[in-house]
Amino acid sequence: MVNFHGCALIFIVMIVTGCAASFDRGYGAKRQSREEFERYVEDVFRLQNNMTSEVMMLTESEDNSQSHVTLIRAEQDMQKICAPLNEYASRDSEGLSVGLLLSHSVEKSAVDCERAARQVESLLEKL
Repeated sequence: MVNFHGCALIFIVMIVTGCAASFDRGYGAKRQSREEFERYVEDVFRLQNNMTSEVMMLTESEDNSQSHVTLIRAEQDMQKICAPLNEYASRDSEGLSVGLLLSHSVEKSAVDCERAARQVESLLEKL
């Protein structure tokens, strides 16, 4: 007969040591230090916010040409990809708890968020 409490304890130890090992390797896809990663995420957040602002200003003052439709779609995709980062920033600014799952989502999506923001930036430069 298997001891349930013994198995549960082993499982918990495996999870905790696995989580600790992942923090030792650094943060994000680039495995940066915590400080470097925080600066990187802040820069990505600013970039994607700037891209959203520029798209909004452009689409308010211009016609709906095909290039604008492409730009708007790229900006919408960026918003989906950057959603964890935006939620994190919103919760943090309101003084709400962020949680490990959201932090992990930001860590996993930061590079893709930057890539999507750079795509929008590239489209804006072509206009």
